[in-house]
Amino acid sequence: MTAISRAMVGRRGGAALRLLAAGGLAMLLAGCYQTQVAQQDYPTDYRERHPITLKEGNRQVEVFLGRNRGGLNPGQRADVLAFAQLWKREATSGIIIDVPQGGPTAHAAADSMREVHSILAASGVPRNAVYVRGYRPPATALASIKIAYTKMVAEAGPCGKWPENLGPGQDASYMENRPYWNLGCAYQRNMAAMVDNPADLVQPRGEAPAYSARRSVAIDKYRKGENPTGDYGSRYESGKISGLGK
Repeated sequence: MTAISRAMVGRRGGAALRLLAAGGLAMLLAGCYQTQVAQQDYPTDYRERHPITLKEGNRQVEVFLGRNRGGLNPGQRADVLAFAQLWKREATSGIIIDVPQGGPTAHAAADSMREVHSILAASGVPRNAVYVRGYRPPATALASIKIAYTKMVAEAGPCGKWPENLGPGQDASYMENRPYWNLGCAYQRNMAAMVDNPADLVQPRGEAPAYSARRSVAIDKYRKGENPTGDYGSRYESGKISGLGK
């Protein structure tokens, strides 16, 4: 090989090495950028990682029907009455009733619907807020009257996602002792399930007026220099169930 050929090969090899070095540097920079983006998308606060959101859900009660009995039993009447009372407090829609049509339970469904309408009307549910529609029940399943409405619900999660390893590693979450992704998810999910009024998670309720009668008594006692606390007398002593510690 001549000196000119050796020089050309050397120049080509140097160019290839420079290209490889540039490519490796670009990959390293891209990896750093992706790590920074991942860190930015990984909030430290568990309320930001697992926020509680409000959405519409369903509440439903089923009245199961028999072939040879019409009307509601005492337990079913109690279920429909409680359903109607909850509708007035938490519903965001009207009531939809799905009634089975045809089959051996058609007569029982008609008798039961008369009682359902009477309970809803007695509970203060307007007639125009109830929509009745029919459906064909499957032959192998027990027929039932389905009463439902939509309401506001709070949800968080889903939980159980582990995008990063919890063990020792070179990632930022381990080196910086940051909380792992799933931490706080179960707390948020349980809080969303237990809250009575989901709107309380967004804004406070309006305050009720103060009890002015008791306030006047306490202020009058304070003005006279007396003890403003309540005096329960013997009622407090009679309510004790144990004399331990006397």
